[in-house]
Amino acid sequence: MQLKIDELGDVSVVRVLEAKLTYPILAGFFAEVQKRVEAGARKVLIDLQAVSYIDSASIGCLMDIHRLLQEKSCALKLAGLQPRVETMISMTGLF
Repeated sequence: MQLKIDELGDVSVVRVLEAKLTYPILAGFFAEVQKRVEAGARKVLIDLQAVSYIDSASIGCLMDIHRLLQEKSCALKLAGLQPRVETMISMTGLF
């Protein structure tokens, strides 16, 4: 899984550098976000600009990340959504 993680003030920016966010790479993705939260990150921005395709497992993973952050009174934002990805996420009610 190709990720780039930056700390911008109190925000952890997780940039997904894969064209497809699919089941085989989700464990690493979730683990990286979870590691940031456990290290004290309270605001997480996931940049999906490079992602042109997500599957249902990825949407589930994003929902799991949302729940993880919500349990700790943290904030999650998604950025850089391509139209196809935004449509998939909107259809599930993740927004």
